[in-house]
Amino acid sequence: MADATGRPGGHATGMGTDRLTRLLLIGGAAGVPLFVVVFLVDGATRPGYDPAYHPVSALSLGDRGWVQVTNFVVAGLLAVGFAVGLRRALRPGPASWWAPILVGAYGVALVLSGVFVMDPMRGYPPGTPPGDPAALSWHHQLHDAVGVVVFAAAPLACLGLARRFAARPPRRGWAGYCLATGVAGLVLFCWFGAAWEADQDIGGLVQRLTIVIGWSWFPAVALRLLVESPGVHHAPH
Repeated sequence: MADATGRPGGHATGMGTDRLTRLLLIGGAAGVPLFVVVFLVDGATRPGYDPAYHPVSALSLGDRGWVQVTNFVVAGLLAVGFAVGLRRALRPGPASWWAPILVGAYGVALVLSGVFVMDPMRGYPPGTPPGDPAALSWHHQLHDAVGVVVFAAAPLACLGLARRFAARPPRRGWAGYCLATGVAGLVLFCWFGAAWEADQDIGGLVQRLTIVIGWSWFPAVALRLLVESPGVHHAPH
């Protein structure tokens, strides 16, 4: 019996025949755009919320906080599914293990970002004093910790994919894209961290740039894998 790549004796694991893999990749393609649209619309319509200053996580506070909490959880679960689909689509070959593991860690951390909300601070929700509270709650500290995983794991996984694409000459343009996106994600994350610590007015804006630019590869790579022929998922000989 021939597999999806035409080789005898194989299993039908190619993208053309594997519906589960396709569904997981489609979820990965949709997760980041959905997450971005929700926080942009929610942030633009919240009284007292300044998108250029306040972080996305502040939307988890207040009467409408459930919207962003749900946004975190749904996007995280879609990312975990994407990690599974990525593993199924990439194996075997470079980055077929640790890139999906990093994406899975990103997804789990995103879910936990919704579970452990940040503290009210810096004037939000309305009526909250400016600046930081004297002591941070345990759930805020956990939120910060999983946030580091979110913002570090995504670009590192992207760099892993750059290595994979670089091993395939026809896809070296994708290698350059993943390399540039991974580096940009790490640089923007460091910038956001510095802006947050300094309580700069552009902290929220920098975080949004980090998300939009640093996570843009999720839908891009997912769509690329969806349109590729099954044979490209095998390691080069």
